[in-house]
Parts: sequence; C-alpha cells; structure tokens
Amino acid sequence: MRAEAPHSEKLINLIQETSRRHNTWQVFQDFVAMSAISIRNAVDFRDREKYEEQYLDIIKRYDKTELEAFPKMLGELILALEDDMADILGQIFSRLELGNKWKGQFFTPDCVCRLMAAMSYGNGLQATIAEKGYISVGEPAVGGGAMIIALAHEMKRQGLNYQRQLHVTATDIDLRAVHMSYLQLSLLHIPAVIIHGDTIRQTEHSRWHTPAHIFEEWDRKIFG
Repeated sequence: MRAEAPHSEKLINLIQETSRRHNTWQVFQDFVAMSAISIRNAVDFRDREKYEEQYLDIIKRYDKTELEAFPKMLGELILALEDDMADILGQIFSRLELGNKWKGQFFTPDCVCRLMAAMSYGNGLQATIAEKGYISVGEPAVGGGAMIIALAHEMKRQGLNYQRQLHVTATDIDLRAVHMSYLQLSLLHIPAVIIHGDTIRQTEHSRWHTPAHIFEEWDRKIFG
C-alpha cells in the first residue's frame, strides 16, 4: 500500500495547484496573510475593521474554486505542525524557492535552530522557570519563528510546558514574516507578541497578539 503523503507535501501541492492563474509567491503570501488575519480577528478586536478590509482585498484576486483551497491549506499546516514541531512555513518557502522573489530572504534550517536552542537554553530553563514561573524571550528578527519553535521543542523535550511557561516578544521588518511567525506560533498556542517593525530603528507599525497571549492574560502577568 502506498504511504500517504506528508501534510507539508499536501500543502505544497495545494499552493502549486492554486498557482495556475497566479504566481506561487503571491499564493503563498496570500495564504499566510489571510490565515493570520483570520486568527487575529477571531481573538483581537483592535483595528478589526482595518484587517477585515485587507482580507477582503486579498480574496478579490481569486475565484470561488481557488478560494476553497485556502482553508484546506490551513488544515494541512495544522496537521503538519502536529506531526513535527518545526518551521513548516519556512521549509515550504525554501522548497518552493521563493527566496529570490522575497527580498532574498532565507530561513535557518530546523536542525540548526534546535541545536542552537539546546546549546543556549539546555541548562538554564529549569532554574529560571523555578524562580520566575516562566521564561521571557526576545527575537529581533523572527522570520517564520524557527528559533522560537525550536526553543518550544527544547522545552517540551525537558518536560516543560511551553504553552504556559514561555512568553515571546518578537519583531520583523517584513510583514510577510510577521504573518508567518504569528500564524505558526498561534497554531502551536505559544504566548507571543509579534511586532511589525524595525528593531534597529526602533520603529513599529503593528502588534499581533497570539491567542495564547490573550486567553492566558499575559499582559496582566507581565505588567501586573
């Protein structure tokens, strides 16, 4: 019996099938944007109308049949993250060879991120959490969230609850990367604030609070 294709492969196939009338880069970008906006507007009512308008502007590009593919893409991403806690969107971005199209961006492989997380946090997590109750992490160039996901993977390996004992504040200058990281950290239920801004110039355009950040009242936990 032929083995079923991995969910990441199914997601790639859906993106490619939807790209028949559109370029692949645009479909990938629209998928992560619509998914991120959908999650944001379901849990965060700040500027909801503005993001709803952005969502509606995106869907105008596609016909009814094409639009039916986007919820399927999100479903495959959810299942892929359940199979492997990794930067699935970064992997797909690389496999679709979108780096040249997207300002020359490339995403660090998950194996490297996991090694860095183990080296950086292998000995200090338990003590910090025992003292403070959770660990706070800042990421100045979050990309698709690979380093944060690798840290969550390391915490899980150590028997720690990354959904309750980790809080992330992350920034990226590229809105597409903000959408990617917000989407994946939301689906993994990681408490996080993703900032669309420039870490070096200290400018900020918008903030994206993951459902875990909102539902677990992290503003109160952090600021009292």
